[in-house]
Amino acid sequence: MPDKKAKQILFKSFWKNGWIDTKDRQLLKEDFEYAKSKGYMFEPLTIDHNECLEKIISIRDKISLENISKAFLSSLSSKRLDLRSSLSSYFLSHKFKKHDYSPVVSGTSYENGQPKYHSYTCKICRDVQYGVIGDKNYVERDLNVLNFERLKWGGVRHGELIYTLFDLQQFEKETIEEPLKEDINIFKNILNIIETSEPNDYPGKLETRLKDVIKSSKPERQALIEILASIGILKPKSYDRPIKGKNDWTFVEYWRGEDKYDQQTVEKYFGTYLK
Repeated sequence: MPDKKAKQILFKSFWKNGWIDTKDRQLLKEDFEYAKSKGYMFEPLTIDHNECLEKIISIRDKISLENISKAFLSSLSSKRLDLRSSLSSYFLSHKFKKHDYSPVVSGTSYENGQPKYHSYTCKICRDVQYGVIGDKNYVERDLNVLNFERLKWGGVRHGELIYTLFDLQQFEKETIEEPLKEDINIFKNILNIIETSEPNDYPGKLETRLKDVIKSSKPERQALIEILASIGILKPKSYDRPIKGKNDWTFVEYWRGEDKYDQQTVEKYFGTYLK
C-alpha cells in the first residue's frame, strides 16, 4: 500500500513549485529513515556496468509480460505513474544480453576549439537501441531522485542502465491489480488520438492532443509518449527528418503523425484487453 507520509517526505526533498537546488535540500535523518522503511527512499548505490546488467537480466526473467501490461493499463486511471514506467524498462531489458563494458566516446567538450574532455558509454548498450546508456561505474548514485521522477512523472531516464535496474527492482515488489474498464477506454482513446494525427504532427502536437483523453500534466504526457515510443508503439518510419527546435525528446524524437502506431506491438502487449 502506498504510504502518503513517506511519499511526501520524498517529494519535499526535491520539489517545491519546481526543483529544489541541491544546496537547499534539507532532510531530517528520522524522516529519511521513515521513508526508507516504507520503500520510498534509499541509500546511495555503487555498482559497475557488468553487475548492473546481470541484475537486470536476472530480475526481468522473473517478471511476466502479463503483469507489465496490466500495470501499465491500470496506471492510466489510478495515476500510479511508477507502474507506468515499468513497461519501458521491461521492454528495454529484453534487448540486453550479458556482456562486458565496451567503452566508446559518447560526447566531447571543447575549449578554444580543442577537445578538452571525452565522455564515454558502453558501445554494446548504445547499439541495443537509440537512447540506451550504459556507464562503466555508478558511484554513490542517488536512487531517491530516480524514485521521485518515477513517482511524479513516470520516469525521465528511461534507457539509462541504472534506472532500468532500479525500476524493475521496485516493480518486482508490487502486487498488480487487473485494469478497470475505464483504463481500457483511456488506452483506446489514446490510440485513437495517435491514429487521427495529421501526417506532419510532431511529438509536441501529440502531447497537447492527449490532454483531452487522460487526466495528466504536460510532463506526465511527455513521459507517457516516451514510454510508448521506447517500446515501439510510436515507431518512426524514418530517422532522416528535421528536428523542430530544441527539445528533450529521446525515443520519440523522429516520430511524426503519419507513422500512427505499430499495431503488432499494441497487440503483443495489450491485445487481450482490446478485444
